[in-house]
Amino acid sequence: MPVIRATGLRKSFGAHTVVNEVSFEVAAGETLVLLGPSGCGKTTLLKLLNRLIEPDGGTVEINGTNVQAQRPEALRRGMGYVIQQVGLLPHYTVAENIAVVPRLLGHAPAAIAARTEALLTRLHLPPGRYAGQLPHQLSGGQQQRVGLARALAADPPIILLDEPFGALDPVTRAGIRREFRELEELKSKTVVLVTHDVTEAFELADRIMLLDAGRIQQLGTPRELLFRPANAFVRDFFAAERLALQLRTLTLGDVLPTISTDNPEIEPPKLDFGQKRLDFEAQRVEIEPKRVVFEPSKADFGPERTEIEPKRVEIGGLILEIEPKRTEIGGPTLDLTATTTVHEALEALTSAPNTAARFTVAQLMAAFGEALQREGDAWKR
Repeated sequence: MPVIRATGLRKSFGAHTVVNEVSFEVAAGETLVLLGPSGCGKTTLLKLLNRLIEPDGGTVEINGTNVQAQRPEALRRGMGYVIQQVGLLPHYTVAENIAVVPRLLGHAPAAIAARTEALLTRLHLPPGRYAGQLPHQLSGGQQQRVGLARALAADPPIILLDEPFGALDPVTRAGIRREFRELEELKSKTVVLVTHDVTEAFELADRIMLLDAGRIQQLGTPRELLFRPANAFVRDFFAAERLALQLRTLTLGDVLPTISTDNPEIEPPKLDFGQKRLDFEAQRVEIEPKRVVFEPSKADFGPERTEIEPKRVEIGGLILEIEPKRTEIGGPTLDLTATTTVHEALEALTSAPNTAARFTVAQLMAAFGEALQREGDAWKR
């Protein structure tokens, strides 16, 4: 059962229809981004989910229960809600702002204090410094973090965000987006986020709902909208940022099969740790009887040393055993995995040009071009 199910939602203001027969579902743990031009109905649709606005028709169900069966205030206390203007209470301290909903729900003071301290720490606002400050003493980025902490304070399963980073400068905005994406606290939440920023949508969304004039133009993954646009509106909406979005959408897992090693005579060995497959630079493999000593150029290992469990590796049809031993990763390496986007890999390669990597910028871009062809580049159709 989906966490959120909307069916045939309609909303008009006077003669203007803002939301027109919109239906969709959001699964548990999914991040759905509502995207589209100004006036397309994004914010109205978000507010229909928590009854800040009542629909003219259609239904919203949360975990199978129609929201009309709940009191609006009870419904909203079960959802985190973050807006662009943050909306912190100016006469409350940071800690008091975060504690608002837990107090309304009757949580114990000790539990509220512990939760507040934990959230501030995770959001890089040391509680000893910031808990007692007032909102006007914080920067815009810090206020936004407090707003997010307040939304998370009661540990709601659903988080609604309305242009949460819109009022921030580009540098602060990009930094907070990275923190948001990596925040462990959000990984188990069902999130619906409104934005007009295309890059933001592609960075944060599991799926994107692209709206125009109150109607869904396409609902799908970022890759589906980019490479398989449903209509001319979808195609044109992303046209200006096509290349940047392609770089942020395709991953090394998509393009690495096309990248050759510096030494074409030796295929790079592949280590299989459960379901995770890691590729290593062929040049850095020394073969000894029943032993492989290697310096990985792409791995999820710790920064200095790591334990290697006994595994089997195949090189040119030869099966070799890796002895359990402590291996020191020689020299700085890039932390690149199959899920790293091409954009992130390019940033890493250009910011640390002397760092070991399995491929060059030129090789990566050539592979990226081949991957676009394999995707059947929809922009040339």
